[in-house]
Amino acid sequence: MSEMAESRVVLHFPKKLLDQPVTSTAVEKFHLRFNILRADITQDQEGLMVLGLVGEPEDIEGAVQWMREQGVAVQPLDQDVVRDEERCTHCGACIVVCPTGALSMDLESREVSFDAEKCVACGICVDVCPPRAMSISF
Repeated sequence: MSEMAESRVVLHFPKKLLDQPVTSTAVEKFHLRFNILRADITQDQEGLMVLGLVGEPEDIEGAVQWMREQGVAVQPLDQDVVRDEERCTHCGACIVVCPTGALSMDLESREVSFDAEKCVACGICVDVCPPRAMSISF
C-alpha cells in the first residue's frame, strides 16, 4: 500500500451536470475522503467547488480523470490563487485574516510568505490587500 496523498482541486461544473452526483460518485468509486473547502453552485447556471481529496495517489488521479470524462473541468487549486510579488508591500494585512495560515510573516525579514498548499481559496486576503497583490481567478 502506498502513502496517502492529498490534493486540492477546483471543479467547474457545467449547467448540464448540476443535478448529477458527480463528486459523490467519484469519491465513492475511487475510495477517497474529501473536504469541501468552497462551493458556489448556482442552479440552472454553473457550479464551482474547491475540493480537498485524500487517498491513494492513483485513486486521486483516477477520480480526477473520471470527473473530466464526465464533463467537469478540473484544475489544481494552486493555479488559481496568486500573489504578485512586485505589488506586495509586506504590510501584513492579509496575515491577520487568513484562516488557514497560508499567509505568514518572517519575523526577521518582515516579509510575507504565501504557502499555496495551505490555501483554501476563501478570497478574504484578496479583499483586504491594500496594494491588491493577491488575486484569485476561477
